Formats: sequence, C-alpha cells, structure tokens
Amino acid sequence: MRNPAFMREAIRLSIENVKNGGGPFGAVIVKDDKIIATGVNRVTANHDPTAHAEVSAIREACRQLGTFDLSGCEIYTSCEPCPMCLGAIYWAHIDKIYYGNDKTDAATIGFDDSFIYDELALPREKRQKAMENLLPEEAIAAFELWAETTDKTEY
Repeated sequence: MRNPAFMREAIRLSIENVKNGGGPFGAVIVKDDKIIATGVNRVTANHDPTAHAEVSAIREACRQLGTFDLSGCEIYTSCEPCPMCLGAIYWAHIDKIYYGNDKTDAATIGFDDSFIYDELALPREKRQKAMENLLPEEAIAAFELWAETTDKTEY
C-alpha cells in the first residue's frame, strides 16, 4: 500500500548520496510495511555501470530475505527506473513501483535513457551496437540440458 514516508526515505537517500559524491538516485524496498533494503546510485564510486539505486536495493533485499523472488515487495525509487532497473524489477517479481521524478526530469539533468528505449524498438541489425549470432549450435547444449533437468529451481 502506498506510503509517502517510504518515498520520502528514497528521496532523502538520493539527496544524501549527491552530498556524498554519488548520483541523485535512491531506492527503498518494502515488505509487510517495513523497509527491508535501500540502495543509492554508486556507479562512479564503485566503477560499476550496473550500480544503480534500484539494482543495489534489489541485491540487498535478496540477501536479506535469502531469495531471488521479491514477490510481496514494493519499491519506492526517487526516479522512474531506467530500462536496466525496470528489467531487474520485473525479474525480481516486485509487485509495485512508486517513483518520484520521471524519465523526462532525469533527461533534463543529463540522465537521458531514451536512446536505449529507441534501440530496443529497432531490429537487431539496425541497432548502433553490432550484434552477431555466434555458435548457436553449441550454445543450445546448455538450454537442452536445462530443459531436461527435473530438479531445477525455476525463476
């Protein structure tokens, strides 16, 4: 259920992170009306382009709960998630996303991810990043093994 206090915490984290040399993004993951994990943008501090606030919070929530499935959780993030973070949120099965700033606000200060959305809409051969299918006849072995495995954990 929507709780402005959790959004205020995500916003507070984003402001504190800027003051500490990080990016202006903060996130809070909530389960059963309790914060179970937080994250801030540490891309430059950690030299890690995936260290966005949402991804950092997801990693911590999974550690805290001992699971990769965050069903029953909500995420409060100071800004609308980028495509990478949105993908992570979907893979984590988080139930709902609350966000403060939107992607247009982010673009205004130099965090414009519209080029990624544009690229994803294009056929692979028209994207700026070259992609080439290589050794699919060998790579399929792992998929065949996965399909045959009966004691696997689905996700």
